[in-house]
Amino acid sequence: MKVVVGLGNPDPGYSATRHNIGFRVVEAFAAAHRISLRKLSSQARGGRGRSGTGELWIVEPLTWMNRSGAAVRWVLQDTGTDAGALIVVYDDLDLPLGRLRFKQRGGHGGHNGIRSIIDVIGTHEFVRLKIGVGRPPTGTDPVEYVLESFTSSETSLVDAVIAVACEALNVALAEGVTAAMNRFHAA
Repeated sequence: MKVVVGLGNPDPGYSATRHNIGFRVVEAFAAAHRISLRKLSSQARGGRGRSGTGELWIVEPLTWMNRSGAAVRWVLQDTGTDAGALIVVYDDLDLPLGRLRFKQRGGHGGHNGIRSIIDVIGTHEFVRLKIGVGRPPTGTDPVEYVLESFTSSETSLVDAVIAVACEALNVALAEGVTAAMNRFHAA
């Protein structure tokens, strides 16, 4: 079994923000696989289905971005899986808008949602799919930037990267993360 977690903030007012690109990717992925997302607990919403070669859980924490670790721990315990089954999808300021990168383990890179997951589950040994949202303009606070909506001129690029991220998740689940990295990491 694999568990794909998209990071974001649960309030509808944040749905179009850069910080919620993880939610948008897993929602598109769930829809493509006809997996209904519903409230599972006070910690998370999600659904179960199949993709690649086995059973799959798709999850969105309801604990807010900076406390994502509590929801991830709950999901891992509830599904009886460990961090090795986890793929976390989230926004990354250090990647240009429209780019994505898989990472198989490592630190949090300044991302508070990933920091929370590492702190709470006690390991950094899980797969991440980072979706580029670009750097803020000079003089703009990064915290404010990620909580802004994408501009109308960015919409088509955002839609395209969500579609590519869904394809990349399919490859990662069916063929492994290395195959997905080889296919989807542009130079």
